[in-house]
Amino acid sequence: MESIWTYIFWSILMSLAAILWHLRSSGHNAKLPPGPRGWPIFGNVFDLGNLPHRSLAALKPQYGPVVWTNLGSVKTMTVLSAAAAEELFKNHDLSFINRTIVETMRSHDFGKCSTGSVPYGDYWRTLRRICAVELFTAKKLNETKVIRQKWVDKMVLWIEKEIKERGSAGFELTDYVFPALYNMMGNILISRDLVDPHSKIASEFYIAMAGFLECMGRPNVSDIFPWLRWLDLQGLRKRMDRDLGKTIEITSGFVEDRVRQRRKKEGDLSESKDFLDVLLNSKDTESDERVKLSDHQITIFLLEMFFGGTETFSATIEWAMSELLQNPEAMIKIKSELSRVLGNHKKLEDSDIDDLPYLQATVEETLRLHPPLPLLIPRKAIRETTFMGYSIPKNTQVLVNAWAIGRDEERWEDALSFKPERFLGSDVGYKGQNFEFIPFGAGRRICPGIPLAHRLLPLILGSLLHHFDWEACKNVHSEVVAIDMMETMGTTAKKLEHLIVVATRSL
Repeated sequence: MESIWTYIFWSILMSLAAILWHLRSSGHNAKLPPGPRGWPIFGNVFDLGNLPHRSLAALKPQYGPVVWTNLGSVKTMTVLSAAAAEELFKNHDLSFINRTIVETMRSHDFGKCSTGSVPYGDYWRTLRRICAVELFTAKKLNETKVIRQKWVDKMVLWIEKEIKERGSAGFELTDYVFPALYNMMGNILISRDLVDPHSKIASEFYIAMAGFLECMGRPNVSDIFPWLRWLDLQGLRKRMDRDLGKTIEITSGFVEDRVRQRRKKEGDLSESKDFLDVLLNSKDTESDERVKLSDHQITIFLLEMFFGGTETFSATIEWAMSELLQNPEAMIKIKSELSRVLGNHKKLEDSDIDDLPYLQATVEETLRLHPPLPLLIPRKAIRETTFMGYSIPKNTQVLVNAWAIGRDEERWEDALSFKPERFLGSDVGYKGQNFEFIPFGAGRRICPGIPLAHRLLPLILGSLLHHFDWEACKNVHSEVVAIDMMETMGTTAKKLEHLIVVATRSL
């Protein structure tokens, strides 16, 4: 109880300074976008609730496609329509090119090293070039398809083992999708297996990574009242320092082991076995000290790739299966397509994906309704900018509500329904050119991992559907199958209640 009152006392005391700041800055508000009135000091924080993308989307009918809110001391503009997003990314991309760095991302300089948050400049260009040339090109993806196939096959075997051992008992789908993705990325990045879904003792890396992702996804009072950072009222910075520090320690060990192996290796070291070798080669050959990667930057870069290739993809597969189980007609169509293209026994491979348009459309429809980052990664105005007739101050936080844009009834017919057919024969895609559909963002800072998502998401989902028949697990108190489709916000928008399924072998 004492800690709660201490929290309230310091929050009120330190926040009083905001009143003077607010009064001094209020004269600048002549041409801001419209938005709801907020509370003194706290602004609109209490209006957002646990699902801010939904709360902000609900403001559009009253205030229009660009909405202004004050989240504590953080001035925030939210984009809620495809037209406003197009204006932002096409005509003002550079004005809003930097990122908002939350307090937990300051831990161990994570925000200064990762591709997603580092300021726009030479270092960011270096990271993007490495992604574009060394990780996500068609050539590099073809070189790693054996690894992707191996772990998708293992995922299928794990589920088969689950069926044999537990019969018709339900299980959480993510218990097998997530470890497969984790080991897949582990082998692509550092040539290591990292977790076994049948082991009760998870690896240290897995535990530490989960801890740091949880901290990064938690709302933090230090972000809306920066002058309270030094108090760390929720203890999130302390936890982040611990968990991220442990993750960095383990990953640094992987890097050091590889450096020692390379020193012992005779002959040419330029041949890349995995992404870590690529980074070390880049470090050894880069002559420009301004962009030369340090060991710490390499470690953070690897951690960022782990997150991007596991958390977001796992959540998308779970959403896709949840939608299909509630839309049996779509499930029948996709399984029929798989059977027609693959036959009764052939497993799904990379080379088959282009022949499976309904499978691809199902992934696209899932991403439309359930973008992994509903508000994308927050941007930050690097200068005062006139945007759609409004004067946006420097340092304004900019949120692009991809969740609201993907459900906009002005752009999408029957927008709230799950209809993969809408993407069949359509030119609309998620590569940043169609602003009504931007689950991976757009502009210069669009997610670099789209080529991997384009191959991996259909491969995993199609393999699950081709090898097994699926049912949602019935509630023990009811014969009615009801799948909770509410999300919870963290580093990604995952299902609030994990999907529990029953699988039977279909081949």
